[in-house]
Amino acid sequence: MIVTLTVNPAIDRTITVDRLVFEDRAYITSSHESAGGRGINASCVIHSFGGQTMAIVPAGGKSGTHFEDLVKSSGFELVVVPVNRGVRHNLILTDKQGLTIKLNEPGASLEKAELARLEKEIRTRLDNASWLLLCGSLPPGVPAQFYAQLIKVARKRGVKTLLDADGDALEVGIAAKPTVVKPNLQEAERLLKSALLTRTHFVHAVERIQKMGAESVILSLGSQGAVGAFDHQMMEVIPPRVDAIAPIGAGDALAAAFAWSMERNDDFRHAIRWGVAAGTASARLPGMSFAGLAQTEEIYKQVDLRQVE
Repeated sequence: MIVTLTVNPAIDRTITVDRLVFEDRAYITSSHESAGGRGINASCVIHSFGGQTMAIVPAGGKSGTHFEDLVKSSGFELVVVPVNRGVRHNLILTDKQGLTIKLNEPGASLEKAELARLEKEIRTRLDNASWLLLCGSLPPGVPAQFYAQLIKVARKRGVKTLLDADGDALEVGIAAKPTVVKPNLQEAERLLKSALLTRTHFVHAVERIQKMGAESVILSLGSQGAVGAFDHQMMEVIPPRVDAIAPIGAGDALAAAFAWSMERNDDFRHAIRWGVAAGTASARLPGMSFAGLAQTEEIYKQVDLRQVE
């Protein structure tokens, strides 16, 4: 079982327009809502690949009920920890050329008692888990060390962890020694307080992040693939060139496919290759859509692995 945690779930409204331009009108061609948040996205991908997954979220109010309704059609198990505040709304604007803008609300604050109930639920669910994916931003009221605490609890239970976060939660979480940490380029730049522009920068960034405490690191580089470090080895993972329509969410697909592959007892090389393939295949799809297993396998065959000396 791969358990995903989304502390800051969302209802994503995706609006597709003919073009995104300033100081001129655009015409809406489609609009739809979906349940969002990195953990929810990851569970969607894992389930579509045939993996067993459970998503844990705090949710309340009318928007929380609507969120649950949106998830029901996804097919995987959803565990909702009731809270007083509703679920945030995010807005995604995308056009047919692939230009995409995502506007996120910060989310409703969680009280100490609510956070304690959430942590208790997670501890309970770890009994049947092999992986715990800690995904996305922390809403107001949640301390930066929350992910770090869960990483320590999971390690004691023999559960592997993947940290996919940003800001203080990422920095503090890495120090707790997660099994894998998966920052994207922008998150790594904020973490290391430096611009990452070249291959040499990417390699050094991965080395620095690993020294901060993570057992393994996957630096997600969008269309450039990823750089991964594990067991005193480092790999470049290079995808084929594709026409990216909507790359937002591709990193969530990468994390999900990686965990799914590791759950099948693949080694790190195969898992990171599956991850980059899933991210690349998903970037070819419109809106917040995720590639299925067959679409991902097509790209997987074209992904190149290179040892970094």
